[in-house]
Amino acid sequence: MTPSSTAPSNKDAGAGLPTLHLTRWTVQSGSNVQSRGAVVISSGDHQWEATAEGNGPVDALFRAVDRALAGVLTGHPRLLAYDIHAVAEGPDSEGLVTVKIAPPSAAAGRRGTGRYAGQARSTNIIAASIEAYLHALNDLLGEEHWAGATEQAGNRKRAKAAAGTPTRAELDPDEAHHDTVAWFER
Repeated sequence: MTPSSTAPSNKDAGAGLPTLHLTRWTVQSGSNVQSRGAVVISSGDHQWEATAEGNGPVDALFRAVDRALAGVLTGHPRLLAYDIHAVAEGPDSEGLVTVKIAPPSAAAGRRGTGRYAGQARSTNIIAASIEAYLHALNDLLGEEHWAGATEQAGNRKRAKAAAGTPTRAELDPDEAHHDTVAWFER
């Protein structure tokens, strides 16, 4: 069974597409080690990427998303609820993930109000979790009072790059490969 996700409830009816797109993600997790997640998120011609550690793969990925989008959201969203339900029986059944968030505490005025939800389903609950989180963020960014937030953050990033401010390095696919089998053979 292939992973699938539910459509985001983005209120940006003009575009018809989600504001944020998860370009790629990766996570490393195991016993006796801190989980580490990395994400690349895009919106139009803007791209944000970040890594973070967390208390498990989902927490690490949520933190990486928060870090990547800190300039867009002026902080990180408050996670209100996270729920997983199996939609069938058996090992190939999909999990339905629901995420509920509130805007960052630092958001001023109307941007600091509201509750937003996202859902996604997949046989991979980690993939469904991060997609549901992005859907909730798209719901938040679809509000009229958040209009232009991704564009403004992208323009600030471009201005820093043009002024000679160092920017984050691109991911190197050759460096991203880690031999986890060797670790187990110790």
